[in-house]
Amino acid sequence: MKLHCSLGIWVCLFLCFNITIAQHTIGIFDGNTAVGNPKIKGTANYNAKDQTYTLTGSGTNMWFGADEFQYLWTTIQGDFIVRATVHFNGEGKDPHRKAGWIIKDNLDTNSRHVNASTHGDGLTSLQYRKTVGGNTEELKSDQQSPTIIQLERRGTTYIMSTAKFGEEFVSETLTDMELDNEVYVGIYVCSHNPKVLESATFSNVRIIKPVAEDYTPYRDYIGSNLELMDVESGHRKILHHSAHSIQAPNWTVDGKKLIYNSKGHLYNFELETSTITPLNTGFAVHNNNDHVLTFDGNLLGISNHNQDDGGKSALYYLPTQGDSLPKIVTKPGVGASYFHGWSPNNKEMLFTGERNGAYNIFSINVKSGKEEQLTDFATLDDGPEFDAKGKYIYFNSVRSGTMQLYRMKANGKKQTQLTFDDYNNWFPHISPDQNWIVFISFPKDIDPSQHPFYKHCMLRIMPAKGGTPKVLAHIYGGQGTINVPSWSPDSKKIAFVTNTDSY
Repeated sequence: MKLHCSLGIWVCLFLCFNITIAQHTIGIFDGNTAVGNPKIKGTANYNAKDQTYTLTGSGTNMWFGADEFQYLWTTIQGDFIVRATVHFNGEGKDPHRKAGWIIKDNLDTNSRHVNASTHGDGLTSLQYRKTVGGNTEELKSDQQSPTIIQLERRGTTYIMSTAKFGEEFVSETLTDMELDNEVYVGIYVCSHNPKVLESATFSNVRIIKPVAEDYTPYRDYIGSNLELMDVESGHRKILHHSAHSIQAPNWTVDGKKLIYNSKGHLYNFELETSTITPLNTGFAVHNNNDHVLTFDGNLLGISNHNQDDGGKSALYYLPTQGDSLPKIVTKPGVGASYFHGWSPNNKEMLFTGERNGAYNIFSINVKSGKEEQLTDFATLDDGPEFDAKGKYIYFNSVRSGTMQLYRMKANGKKQTQLTFDDYNNWFPHISPDQNWIVFISFPKDIDPSQHPFYKHCMLRIMPAKGGTPKVLAHIYGGQGTINVPSWSPDSKKIAFVTNTDSY
């Protein structure tokens, strides 16, 4: 009986301890500390519904040999990327009030640190203290009053990247900065006035652990976030995190669920309940991330590796609710085929086909299996998608030397380039209202014929008829992020996948 009672006490203490720990967790952060013991303690609040953080903070300054500020932090080892959208609340009392990200060796007021900051007067700077109690130094950015602040650590190199919503990043780089391998990292507010509390709200807050440099693509994977974004505001929410690689979410036409793939299988994600269920594809369990619904939402086209054709990718279709016997469309022995789009009348499927040693764009009649070649280049053409009227096909091509977006008539005539920058632009997706194209832009330094995993990318938007692209989101992702049409039926949101390793 004594042993039983003692065991019960220990279980109770263990549960109480864990409940206490859980109560101190604020969103993705582990602690809330008034660093430097300012006269007025600040606060930190997390709104779980919209995944935003609001901090109030006082503090004399974050400069010279010591700092005072309100700090919402966690701990992490090695390399990482942190990013947030930051807005000051109210006019403020002091133009030198500041908010941003700070990386510290410890919670002492005089510790070594690296600090990506935006100030009330618009000043943007990468600040740092190299020695305990040493004077703070800074690298000033040319950008004023950014709303997006990213700070990345690569060994002893720290990169601050900032932008206003809709714009590309402007970066400052600090090298040879020694901090501990395990550090504190988090968001902060400093009022620059010991008698005043200032406030800032942080949204789209992400802590990203990048892939190891020596990883092997398509063998080594890191975790995935399934996200939604409001296109007008840029506000993002994480719906689901998986340690698996999940890829390519479609939005069903009734607006009730997303369909994504993982490890060759397809899954339904119910938006109202966050319930995940397998989508029955029968024997087709080696699917690529190329699944697309018809415009009416009744059929689902897939690319599955045909085990009877040496494992080459082939086109199939099935009812959207699932079926044990998907119907094959492409013939065996002709080459790999990767599905990307339906015609509005459900009679043709668009795909990228490996034929005669090159990858070009084809349409295929669903009933007869007759193929029609629409492009003819030795370089890669990919990602074809019809508009809702069936008049135009949008696609990406590397024929210019970098991957750019194009538009052509449904018969392949009048192929017109739409983007002209140095990025590698992939997978144009037309909004249901036919007004916009959303696409992913890979970095300038990759092989333009590849769309790799785990890169700094941008999701961008432009008018369907062409025009200057606008940045919707700076992301860590790439392959699988937005390979398929993922607009909400009302053209107000998009679904996509980003990546992070565990930390």
